[in-house]
Parts: sequence; structure tokens; C-alpha cells
Amino acid sequence: MATARRAFMLVVALSLLAATGCTPYQVQGGSVGAYAGGLAGALLDHRNPWRGGVIGAALGALAGATISEVSVQGASQAVRYNRPVVYRTDNVPGGYGGYIAEPMGTDAYTKCKKVRERIYENDRLVSDRIKEVCEGQKYEPRY
Repeated sequence: MATARRAFMLVVALSLLAATGCTPYQVQGGSVGAYAGGLAGALLDHRNPWRGGVIGAALGALAGATISEVSVQGASQAVRYNRPVVYRTDNVPGGYGGYIAEPMGTDAYTKCKKVRERIYENDRLVSDRIKEVCEGQKYEPRY
């Protein structure tokens, strides 16, 4: 029992340490993924819900942070190159998944560029949202 407790504390400590290197978007995505994965794992593992919850939370956090990173990179590239960005994978169970980011123009008030993001699973639209990407410029005095 003491060994299992130490292993659990080590996993928690390493998870917290790994989360410090994430950017805010990945932390949000990882948190949502951990919550959903932990809940699903606890419900599916009838013999030991704690084990299922921990495993589900770890896998959910990884998946959520990865999806958030794809979203951030896709929107950034769509703005930088001013053309649509498409990511596609065939590793989705039972089919394929796709991500499309299309630049939509600049907001005159905020000076931020808008990007329309769509996520597909097997020809079914899962998410459709408009995101603002703001890239600041750093001004330094020159002597």
C-alpha cells in the first residue's frame, strides 16, 4: 500500500511539474481533458474507480493539451501566411479527423486578426468557432 501511495504521489508531482511548462491555452485544454477523462475513467473502471480516474485524467490531459496546441499553431499559421491551414489525421478510431483554420480579416478596433476554426470527425462538424489572434510588437528605444 505504501508503494502504491508513493507511486501516486510521484505521478501527481511529475504532472504538476510538467504543467508548469505549458502555455495558458494548453493548461485550459489539459484541464478540461483531465476532468472529462478522469470522470469517464472513474465511471468505466467498476473494480477500482480511483485507478480508472487517474489513468483517464492523465490521458485526457494529454489529449486536451495536444488539441489546444494544434488550435494555437493552426490559427497562428493562418494569420502569419494569410491562407487556410488544414491538418488531417487518419489515427482517429473508426475514421479520420480534420482541423481547418481560415483567416477572416482584421478587427479595426482591436487590430487583431480573426480566424475561423472548424474541427471535423468523419465528415461531421464537431466545432466551429471564430478566434482572435493578436500579435503585439515590441518597441525599444534606440540610442
